[in-house]
Amino acid sequence: MEKQFKIFVYKEGEVPLFHDGPCRMIYTIEGQFINKMEINTKFRTHNPHHAHAFFLPYSVTRMRHFLHDLRSFGRIVADYVNIITAKHPHWNRSLGADHFILACHDWGPYSSFYVPELVRNSIRALCNANTSERFDPMKDVSIPEINIRGNKLEGLNNGGLSPSKRSILAFFAGGNHGPIRPILFKHWKRKDQDIQVYEYLPKGLSYTDLMRKSKYCLCPSGYEVASPRVVEALYNGCVPVLISKDYVPPFSDVLDWKTFSVTVPIEEIGELKKRLMGIPERQYKRMQKRVVQVKRHFELNSTPKRYDVFHMILHSIWLRRLNVRL
Repeated sequence: MEKQFKIFVYKEGEVPLFHDGPCRMIYTIEGQFINKMEINTKFRTHNPHHAHAFFLPYSVTRMRHFLHDLRSFGRIVADYVNIITAKHPHWNRSLGADHFILACHDWGPYSSFYVPELVRNSIRALCNANTSERFDPMKDVSIPEINIRGNKLEGLNNGGLSPSKRSILAFFAGGNHGPIRPILFKHWKRKDQDIQVYEYLPKGLSYTDLMRKSKYCLCPSGYEVASPRVVEALYNGCVPVLISKDYVPPFSDVLDWKTFSVTVPIEEIGELKKRLMGIPERQYKRMQKRVVQVKRHFELNSTPKRYDVFHMILHSIWLRRLNVRL
């Protein structure tokens, strides 16, 4: 991939809806990817005839600031694709199959529903990788949700304490929204020192420190299936516990999530402690070691590095592009 893959970025569209996106907070990945793709000299080509794939650089998060209903989203995206198809021949030769979008906002999938070929043919790199909302793992790419709160990208992956020094069995803190978290709170909110579940952290407690001290970090879905806690867990050397429905974890065609995470069905939330206590210490240490090994694939760097999240996204798109026959 590194030697061959070339991407053409369409120049149509104006800031802020196009060629721009948030580079901080929960939808960081949208702006960071667009920016890095725009200035990249290794994978980007300005000659569309040399391109293997074509990037449509619009930000759903930016659109959400200016548009407040899905129909308006749909009109913008449909008009944009119509401009592309009228001006360039590349979409028409594959009906969009060698084109891709990237969106981390919850409305990301819906932004594509108003262009049938975009949903049916194109590669959609989405944080909200929900198969019940037409996410297709064979064609689409699940990307991680990364919450950057400060201005620095490097140094966020603290690693945490060694397995023997992690005194908390499992930890979660977050808002009570969506269908899954109320069940988690009902069973575990402030009821067990081994399973520390909070809606709001008490004064004096540090979210990051608690992650660093925990063996397992609970990652229940909220309104949508994706959660930034998955990446936060990996950064802090904490084994993620995925509690979701219809969620395809990021880069699943390359990474074996069973080796460094635990999946708990919604129906078994009440048995969470029993389930985690039943994992042998030796198996936990193997998973924790793999967490440390795979976290580099979720790192976001100012200047992209081999195997980081920017390269992982491109690699996933490259794999799917190989399946497209023109």
